[in-house]
Parts: sequence; structure tokens; C-alpha cells
Amino acid sequence: MTKLLEVRDLKMYYSTMRGDVKAVDDVSFAIEKGESLGLAGESGCGKTSVALALMKLYPSNAKILSGEVLLDGVDILKMSDEEIRREVRWRRISMVPQAAMTALNPVFTIKDQIVEAILTHEDVSEKEAGERAVELLRRVGIDPSRASNYPHEFSGGMKQRAMMAMALSCNPDLVIADEPTTALDVIVQAQVLKEIKKLQKELGLSMILISHDLSVVAETCDKTIIMYAGNIAEDSTTLEIFRHPLHPYSIGLIGAFPKLTGERKRLESIKGNPPNLLNPPPGCRFHPRCPYAKDVCKVVPPPLQETHIGHRVACHMVNRHPEYR
Repeated sequence: MTKLLEVRDLKMYYSTMRGDVKAVDDVSFAIEKGESLGLAGESGCGKTSVALALMKLYPSNAKILSGEVLLDGVDILKMSDEEIRREVRWRRISMVPQAAMTALNPVFTIKDQIVEAILTHEDVSEKEAGERAVELLRRVGIDPSRASNYPHEFSGGMKQRAMMAMALSCNPDLVIADEPTTALDVIVQAQVLKEIKKLQKELGLSMILISHDLSVVAETCDKTIIMYAGNIAEDSTTLEIFRHPLHPYSIGLIGAFPKLTGERKRLESIKGNPPNLLNPPPGCRFHPRCPYAKDVCKVVPPPLQETHIGHRVACHMVNRHPEYR
């Protein structure tokens, strides 16, 4: 497969009056054409910040200290805002935002909002854009007769689908879905995830799905990255992560998730709280909560190393003391 997007050593901090929030610290990964990648971890671990950096949509107090974001080999971080708007955003990379249910403008119809996105980025007639908007709504499972409705006339699941239609409006190569099932009941969640998988397969899309819900990632993604406190803790295929997690944080996350089959076990928990990223702990950022931490973990940041082909882990103990698993 061919690499569509490659992120190399991305470091993005937020400037505040109290200092720099180290939200994304030396993050590297790649996504291939037609592949789905899950970014998972606790709230505040840097998942959404990574997504904003990929589209250069970060707030004014954010700063990129180092790194590259290569889209088909071209570093988009070096592009001007106008180049990004004209050539990348929505045309190559689009996004379903985290607050999808409140992202729609309440005074415009659903169709008009999708048409606006198309006309902003493509040189087509309003009639053609309108026809495409109706077809997009049909494709995501919304009856075309509802195209002239206003957002308040849509349920939460329908608003989520409408945002998916808008994200697909300019035929992008990569769609970033940030918490696409937030605030939806489990039945609607299942419907939305089924729609996402169907669209990805039909259109050959690459996708980055951001979620703190491991079941959503397991259901949807080919590969998974587990993030903790601005760093990548572990990444591999989704199947490998769930069957053979190696990082203590990954093991804790999966152990805290209830299983419907197999032997009944008490759910595990990860003690403590995530660190303050204004002043993260030295060494491994997970060491204050890690039951296997040694002295080296408190001093030396662990490199993200490949334990075997396609499986990377940032842990000093994974090779020295594999019995901890």
C-alpha cells in the first residue's frame, strides 16, 4: 500500500499565561491509502490536537515547534494559510468535528450548508452543488426530502450523518472523525459506525477516527495508536493491540473494559490521574501511575521502539522484563 500521510516528530504546544502546555510531543505515524487509523486515549492526551495540526486549524496560541506533516510527500506545515485553504482543507483532508451536533448553523438549511462548503472549495454551479448535496445526504442514509430541513428538525444521529455528508462534499482522500459517536445512544452509535465503515469501503477513503471509547476503535479501525499525555504509548494493528497489548497503559485501558463473553473478571482500574501537561513528570510520563515502573522510568523518556514488525511500544520494561505482562 502507498502512504498517503506521514507525520514525523510532530511537537505542538499551547502558550498560556502559566507556561506551555505540551499537548503533542514528538508524535510520529503514517496512514496508507484506504486505511483506517484509530487514535485512542484519555481526554486531554493530545488526540484532537494532532488532528487540528494535520489541517492547520489550531488556535492562535498553538505553536508548532518541530516536525513534518507529509501529504503525498509534501510538508503541509510549510504551506501558507491560503494554500492550505485552497489545496488541502476539505479537498484533500476533511473533518467531522467533535461537537458535530452543535457545529451546524441553526438559521440555514442542511442542504445550503453543504452547498456552501462545495462552492467555497470548488468551481461548480450552484445547481450542480445542490444536486451533489442531496446525493451526499442520500449516501449517508438521510432521505433527500429532508435536505431543506433546518438543524433543529434533525435528531442527533441525523446531524452526525449530515456532518459526514459535508465532510465528503469535496471528495477528500482523508477524513478525520473526532469522537463521531459522542452523545448518541448505543443503537444510533451502531448505525453511525456502520455508515462510516460502508462509506470508507465504497469510496476508498483513508480515515483517522479519534475516540476515548475503545469499542468504537475496535469496531472501525485497521490500526490503533494509544496516546498518553501527548506521547504515543503504543501502536500496531487493532487486532494486535487488543489481543497482545504491551504497554502498561494499554493493558490497563483494555483491562478496564467489560467483556460480554469468557470468564467473569473484576474490572481493573488505572490508579491516579493524567499529569498536568504544563509540567509533565520527567522520564516516562506514565511512570507515576505505572505498577511496573523502575528507577530508569523516572528519569529517561522511553523511545518508541519496534518490538516486532508493525508493533511499536514506548516502554523501558517491554524487552528487559517481559514477564510483567
